[in-house]
Formats: sequence, structure tokens, C-alpha cells
Amino acid sequence: MNKKTKIAALVCASLSPCVLAQSLEGTVQTQNGKPLKGAKVELEGAGTFTKTDMDGKFFFTDVREGVNEIHISASGFSHLHQDVDVIGNKPVYKSFIVARSPIEVIDVMASPIHLSSMESAMPVSVLGGETLRRQQTASLGDSLEKLVGVHSSFHAKVASTPIIRGLSGPRVLITQNGLDVSDVSRVGPDHAVSSEASTAQQIEVLRGPATLFYGSGAIGGVVNVVDNRVPTSSETQGEWLLEYGSVDKQKSASFNATTGTDSFAFYADGFYRKSNDYAVPVAPEIESDEHSDEHNDDDLSDFTVVNSDEESNGFTLGTSYIFDKGYVGISVEQFNREYGIPGHSHGEEENHEHENMDSKEVHSDNVFADLEQTKVQLLSELRFNDSIISGINLRAGFTDYEHAEIEGRETGTVFKNSTNELRLEVLHQPFADFNGGTSFHYKHSDFAAQGSEAFTPPSTTEMFALAIMEERHFGDVLLQLGGRIERVTLNADRVLLPMLNAHVHESEEEHGDDHENEATVTRVFYADHEFTPVSLSVGAVWDFTPGYNLGLSISRSQRAPSASELLSFGPHIGTRTYEIGALFGLGEPDNGSTIGLTNQEIDLETANNIDLTLRKTQGDIGFIINVFYNQIDNYYYQTATGLFAENGHDHGDDDDHGHSDDNHVHKDEHSDELPVFIFQTDDVVLHGFEAQLAWQVNDEFNATLFSDFVRARRKDGGDLPRTPPVRFGTQFSYQTERLSAHLDITQYQSQEKVASFETTTDGYTLVDLAVSYDLPILDNKLSVYLKGNNLTDTEARVHTSFLKDIAPRPGRNIVVGVKGYF
Repeated sequence: MNKKTKIAALVCASLSPCVLAQSLEGTVQTQNGKPLKGAKVELEGAGTFTKTDMDGKFFFTDVREGVNEIHISASGFSHLHQDVDVIGNKPVYKSFIVARSPIEVIDVMASPIHLSSMESAMPVSVLGGETLRRQQTASLGDSLEKLVGVHSSFHAKVASTPIIRGLSGPRVLITQNGLDVSDVSRVGPDHAVSSEASTAQQIEVLRGPATLFYGSGAIGGVVNVVDNRVPTSSETQGEWLLEYGSVDKQKSASFNATTGTDSFAFYADGFYRKSNDYAVPVAPEIESDEHSDEHNDDDLSDFTVVNSDEESNGFTLGTSYIFDKGYVGISVEQFNREYGIPGHSHGEEENHEHENMDSKEVHSDNVFADLEQTKVQLLSELRFNDSIISGINLRAGFTDYEHAEIEGRETGTVFKNSTNELRLEVLHQPFADFNGGTSFHYKHSDFAAQGSEAFTPPSTTEMFALAIMEERHFGDVLLQLGGRIERVTLNADRVLLPMLNAHVHESEEEHGDDHENEATVTRVFYADHEFTPVSLSVGAVWDFTPGYNLGLSISRSQRAPSASELLSFGPHIGTRTYEIGALFGLGEPDNGSTIGLTNQEIDLETANNIDLTLRKTQGDIGFIINVFYNQIDNYYYQTATGLFAENGHDHGDDDDHGHSDDNHVHKDEHSDELPVFIFQTDDVVLHGFEAQLAWQVNDEFNATLFSDFVRARRKDGGDLPRTPPVRFGTQFSYQTERLSAHLDITQYQSQEKVASFETTTDGYTLVDLAVSYDLPILDNKLSVYLKGNNLTDTEARVHTSFLKDIAPRPGRNIVVGVKGYF
């Protein structure tokens, strides 16, 4: 063999396309020896999969010679990884046995490397199937809050966003099929997420830094909503649902359907939802003076949260071309929503029983949001067997978002966001037993806000990124590693800052109505910032004994500050604060307090995170225990200045409304003023645990226990605001061929670790029940169900909510519905 031949042989040994394709067939069985129907069998690294037939059999052609890694997954069973050695040109036959798992294991779809709750170094949760349909609500945060490690911001049910391990807003990225939803929900808690759970296939939550996959906006985690809008199969299938809820008279309907020919697939979905103001439990102190003339609570009228109604609708159309090596397709979505913003009204209203928003008898500036979004996505996956490249995944999107805040019948503030995004993942054939590839990521966003409450100026953000992700098995150890580098630019020109009349509240006896220590600022400037975030991650999963594994993930992630964190300067009524960005600082000259441009360097936020996970993956009892420690340097957050400023509205002399010191409402003579909060940086530490234990008692009965805890503090002392409390929960599930029942009991402890200008929150217990029955008609594809939420009608105030004092959780809610599949 000459030198050139030797080199060619070495290349062929490393790169699978050089060897002849073989066939691989086999069976998948349970531990009882029964064939397992519908199990997914995948060739890792090749992007090829099939499903077992009625006899548990599967078959592959075009299998490369050498070692092939097989990945088998099925609902109710632990996943199985096993190497198969294909030698020569003879067909290979193998049998596989999978073990039962009491914890549902679902793969993350929007990841170039394999992730699941039981196998990855990074903590992952996935809500899908019947569990998603049972827990879905009108908002994304409330739909996910029963997942371990995830809480809701609960902005009066209308605009709740997810909180992951105490982090939210610009640190938690919300995506749709791996692309940014591109709304303005990360700018303020009163802005709704423009994504719908009722038409989703599954919702994936990556707990902890996920910047490696999604960029610096995911330093606290990712929520990825997955649907089938670009179909990968032309098989005719779908589902529909009709539902009614008592606590807010909510009526909702949704459907999704896929069909097609051999080469073309078509998809459509739609939803409609309408609800009134929701009812709250009668608190003892309210009940005692229910008929008293002194009781005048403008935010709780007849024990409902005023201005908490909503009406939403949307539809999506998609199509794709499917061929042997993959698919390419496009989809268009229109999303519309109108919802009230509790705590945002500037006058009094008389709230009647009403069927829609227009039937409210408005006496002044009652505020609601009118949201519209158009989203276009182009998705493609290509697979190759005769190249160094094994696959190319393309995701591209364009989003046009706008929402107007309507005061009375006039448009107040308008928020707009236009985003173009492109993600290209190039995967290589197994090389030295490594699977992985390279990711290219580009995103361009134009944000603008116009109106009296446009607290963040217009800005343009652009991001370029390059990332590498790899994984390899070393015996019983799976190694996962990667790195990412970004270039982020933030530009804002012709920014006019409003004049600020800020003052310290003094006692009326000493100073009367005089405002002392006043400060005025007017600025016009051009902001141009460039950042280079770098993220590194390494993780390992060790199957140290059959049925158990130990996971370790170490990451260093960086985040560029958002436009709202840097440039804000104005009243934000949704949070009841006057917000000032980190570009400005508070000075103390002799003649009083002043606010001007800061001389401090604007730096990256850097998180150093360690996750340790112990899992039991097989048998009748399974568990997942996570402990984490996250140190974040240059953490951007808001702190109270002790100053107060006008809210920018002229309500006349007779208005009597309160302002909020962060989470606590005071009604006094300063009713038209907001506390001034300024963004600053500090070094902080967040640490805690997440635990989940499941016991499959028999084929019908399952019991699950869970708990989570996060401690969020500044390194030099003090607590971060709105940190979720300790939580304990149980779920008892009973399921037969037609009947299923689920009882959830969740205990939220009191939260006494609070920041300045924040009040403590009492604990509470929620009891929920869901029962579903499959009718013996239409091939058992029609079900009726009944759900009861907060069955004990408990008064529950959410500590993470900006509106906890005026908008507690809904009272007892009885939901009835019918759903079908085809």
C-alpha cells in the first residue's frame, strides 16, 4: 500500500460516507418480553429515524459500516443508547430491551445535539402531549408554572411570563421553533408573550444558561414553543378543542391539522379565546367591610380584578416539500390579542357584567393593549450520506410586531418591533466518534415606542454569532461541550429624554405640599455600543450503574445589556415605577439630587454556573435531583432611588389613586407620582435545588412529589426583588384505557427575603383536579373533560408579580371541555 492509499484508508476510516451502505433491522421489546409498538429508533449523527411496527420491528437501509449509535425512545420508558457494529456487507439483526420509567422523557427538538430530561448534562423539562393540553392557559407563564424550577410572573393572568430559577425578562429567551418570538414581553411584565400554547406540540424549557444554543439573551434559560407549522410529514392528523371556564366566563376553541401528498404537506391551525374580568376569593378583611362606605377599592370591584378581560385569535398556514433527504417549508402566522392592563387605569370605571371589552362603561382612561403580530418562518432540514457533512438545518424568520396601549378610546403608547433572524447549523458525520457541528446565527431587531409612556427610546440591535457544539460517548460517560462568540451592537440616535421633576417625599406637617430636592434633566444624545459576549460550556453524564446517572454541567456565559436596561428614562405604568437606565447615574450636588449621564463603564453581564444532577431513570421509582450555583457579575437590576416623579398623566383634581413602592400600594396625597428606580450593576449569587420523585405504583396509578428553591442575593449583602418562594407539590394520577384523573396539591411558602421597597408575601396552598374520559365513539378519539382550579377558593398572592396587592390569583374555577383527534 503506497502513501496515498494509506491516507485514503485513514480518511475512509474516519468519515463514514467512504464505506458501503449496509442494512440494519431488529426488534424493540419491554422487560416483560412484549413487543413495543411505536418506539422511535434513531441513528445518532445521521439524522435518520423510524418507528417500530405492531410487532416491535424496525428496519434501516443505507447504514454506514463501522460503529453506529442507536437511540431508542418511547412514551413511559427510559431512553436506550446502544452501539451496533456493522461489519462487511451482511445485514445486521439486533434485539433491544427498554425499561419502564415513571418520569416522562421527551426529547428537545430545537437542539443540534441530543437533550432530554433524563440524559443531558443541562437540566431540561418538556411539557407535551396530554399534559400540555391539561395545563395550558391563556398565558405562557401560567401554562408552565407547574414545571419544576419554573414560576410565573402572573401579571393578573393576562400577561404572565415564565421565571426560571429566579431569572426572567431579558435573561430568559422565548422562542418559537428555535427562533425568537420577537415581541416586547421582555421589556415589561405588562406585555404579553405572542405565542399560543393551545396549538403547540410541546414546550421545552432549558433551565440554566443556554447561550450556547440561543445567544446572550438566554443567560437564564430558554422556553421554546414547538409546533408543526412547517410539517415534516404528510400524514393526515390533527386535533381540536372547545372549552369554557367559570371564573372569568372564558370561552376558547383551537385546532391544528396536517395533511398532504407523498411530496407536499400542508398545515393549518387556529384559536379563539374570550374572557371577562376574573373573580377572586373574598378576603376576610374585605368581607368584613363589604357594605361599608369606607371600602373603596378601585382595583377589586365586586371581588373581580377590574380590566383583566381579554380576547385573542390567530391562525397559521404552512406548507413543505418533503423528499428523501429532508424537507423545506414555509409558514405564515397572524396573532391578535386585546387584553386589559390591571393597575394601569387612570380614572374610575363602573364594571358591569359584560360580554366584550366594548360593553365596559368607561368613565375615564381605562387602559387595554391591542396586539398584532405577523410571523413568517422558513424551516429546512437536509441529510446527507455521501459527504463529510451529515446535515444542514436552516431556520429563518421575519416578525412584524405592534401593540398599542389604548386609554379610553384614544391610542396612548405604541410599541413596535421588527426582527429578521437566521440560524444555520452544519452537522458533520461522526468523526473520531464525535457528533456535532457548527452554528451560524444572525439577528437584527428594530424597536420603537411612541407615546406618553414610551420609557425606552427607539433602538436597533444587531447580532452575529458563531458556535461549535460536540458530544461523544466514552464508555459509560457522555461528554458534551461547546463554545460561542457573538458581536452585538446597540444603536439609538436622536434620543430625547423627558424633563424629570423628582423629589423626596417629606412629611406634610413639616413641608406641606412643597417639593424639595427637585432635579430636572433634559438630554439629547446618540448611543452606540458594541459588545463581544463569549460563552463556554462543558458537561458530562455518567451512567455509573444500570438505571442511574450523574450529570455535571459547567458554563461561563455572557450577556449584552438590553436597550431597556441601558436607555430607559420615563414612566412605566405597568410596573408602577419611573424607570431610568444604566447609562444614567444619580449625583448628590449641594443644591439637591441630580440625574445625569454616568461615567461608569457599560460592561457585559457574566454568569458562571455549575449544575449537578442525580437521576434514577428506570424501574417503578424514578427521581431527578438538581443543585445549582450561579454567580453573575455585573448583574443589571433596578434599585430604588428614594425619589418620586410625576407619572406623566393629567387626571384633574379629583383623582384618588395609589402609587406603588415596587410591590406595595400606598394611597395618599402623592397619587399621581411614581417611585424612581434606576438600573445599576452588582455581583449577585443565585443558588438552589430542584427535586422530582415519581412512583409508578401499578399500570394505572402514579404518584409524583416535587420541590424547588432559589436564593437570590447580592454578594455584598441584600436580596434581589421578586424571588420565587420555596415550593412543594404532589400529583396523583390515575389512568385507564378511557379514564384519566390528576390531582395536584401545591404549597407555596411565604417569602420574607425581600429587597428594599418590597413587602413580604404570605404562603398558600392550591388544589387542582382534572378528569378526562374517552367516549366509546369515533374510534375513542373524542374526549370530555372537567377541570377544577383552586378548588378551595384560596386567596393567593404571587410574590413574583408586580401586581400582587391588587391582582391575586383567580378564585375557584370550573372548566368543562371536549376535545378530539383525527
